[in-house]
Amino acid sequence: MTIRAVLFDYSGTLFRLEQDETWLTELTDHAGTPLDIEAQAELMRRMTAPVGQVVELDADHQHAWHHRDRDPVLHRKVYLEVLKKSGVPRPEQAVALYDRLIDPSQWTPYPDTEAALKAASEQGLKVGVLSNIAFDIRPAFTARGWDAYVDEFVLSFEVGAIKPELEIFRRAVQALGIPATETLMVGDSEEADGGARALGCEFALVDPLPTAQRPDALLTALSAFGVGQEPS
Repeated sequence: MTIRAVLFDYSGTLFRLEQDETWLTELTDHAGTPLDIEAQAELMRRMTAPVGQVVELDADHQHAWHHRDRDPVLHRKVYLEVLKKSGVPRPEQAVALYDRLIDPSQWTPYPDTEAALKAASEQGLKVGVLSNIAFDIRPAFTARGWDAYVDEFVLSFEVGAIKPELEIFRRAVQALGIPATETLMVGDSEEADGGARALGCEFALVDPLPTAQRPDALLTALSAFGVGQEPS
């Protein structure tokens, strides 16, 4: 199979939210006790988990959780509730932490993100970023000049569909103008990103490890499909 287009997920694939130590040092629980390291790590996991509900919610917030990546208002509403139920009871602390989550400048790229985007683009492939997200991630790319390697951004809150729904994959494939059978989806979630297979796309799974622990997974994933390799 010849791959002529690549779709990349954002969170846990191209970028990862990795807190500065100062973000959480002043967070306190209901008793005013600072959160320990394990609690801080769990908090970050809950803020960035691609699938799966992380806390119990009432019906109103349950609806917001299911539709959070379609609507920025619902996203903010439910994540402030998640933070509250995860040990951050003070509203001002929750808001400050949430604002970090939705600030693209706070996200850390994986070591091979630029190389992977560049390799696909310079090989003549169409490149898209396809994300379940409720805020604009384009600034994370434009700030580094990497938007030059991306042909299309397909973001759930802009198109009103979320992975693994076929509609969002269909929109992305149509935007790139390449058949699904010649498109590779690269992502960190078998459940969400792997849904591209139902449309006919190939799929490569990467592990959403901390960026320092995953130096070349993107390039490895691409090379398995002949992308980024010198022609023999």
